[in-house]
Amino acid sequence: MLSGCEDQDGLPALGADISQTSVSGLSSGAYMAGQFHFAHSAIVVGAGIVAGGPYGCAESVFRGLAPTWSVALAQNLNRAINGCTGTAMESLGVPDVSRLERRAGDRAEADQIDPLIDLAGDRVYLFAGKADRIVAPALVREAAELYSASGVPSENIALLTDMDAGHGFVTEEGGVSCAASAEPYLNDCDYDQAGAILKHIYGNLAAPGDETTEKVRTFSQSTFADTSGTSFDQTGAVFVPDDCQPATADGVPCRVHVVFHGCRQGREAVGDAFVNGAGYNRWAAANRIIVLYPQIAKSAVNPRGCWDWWGYTGPDFLTRAAPQIAAVHAMLTRLAQARGF
Repeated sequence: MLSGCEDQDGLPALGADISQTSVSGLSSGAYMAGQFHFAHSAIVVGAGIVAGGPYGCAESVFRGLAPTWSVALAQNLNRAINGCTGTAMESLGVPDVSRLERRAGDRAEADQIDPLIDLAGDRVYLFAGKADRIVAPALVREAAELYSASGVPSENIALLTDMDAGHGFVTEEGGVSCAASAEPYLNDCDYDQAGAILKHIYGNLAAPGDETTEKVRTFSQSTFADTSGTSFDQTGAVFVPDDCQPATADGVPCRVHVVFHGCRQGREAVGDAFVNGAGYNRWAAANRIIVLYPQIAKSAVNPRGCWDWWGYTGPDFLTRAAPQIAAVHAMLTRLAQARGF
């Protein structure tokens, strides 16, 4: 269980400025961070991609030829495993950044995602651990190339590939050893990755405050998603700094950073380890940033509790209409509503 205020009734309305939203994630969460960024680039100003590949990587080139979605989904899953985490399909040209950029442009032209021009001023942080044996570092480099091809200036892209980190989100302290790939997928490499992501996106920030677990609350996700059909857990979590609480707010809206956990890293799997241990809350407390932690749970089609980056929720998984993307956007809309509980 999470420490602090348990609010199972709803996500608070805090008058947040969601036009300054940022996103980040690990592994499947990194893919989801990229998907949400491309889908809603009009409001997302930056992204942190940790051990994740390029947007749309798992979509099969045969998607339009498959007689049913179940066939296309099987093709996507094969591509996800062999071409978008590993490099077994590298000889077949997977991923093909030029094709992925064209597909993103097609979706934007069809108004399925925001126009790619909205990416132009955004800032993107990408990280690949040298000891990562789950997601090949080459895939993270491909993600950086896609952002560049889609209009993000090279000076706005930070790509880190020189740390001997395993598959996990990197911390200054706490978690497993740096080179490990094990639950809770927090790797102690003496590096503050949460701070690095937030500073790259938002620029100069005040020094981090104390770790304040009492400001983390849970909320029912069923208000925003059909939890029986989308793999959403019953509850999500949110960190609300004192300066963003309705009773103390001074009229200056707070920003929101959305953190997408990795596979087997949600509350169902590791409890409060990631929410309290990744390091975001310390920075958020000192910089008027609300941190939203939406949660995915295991299901029959998603046995590892991963975010949907290969299509298990349906063919719209890469668009604004995707069930998981739509639900998280609805959570942001609630945080942007007039202050009150």
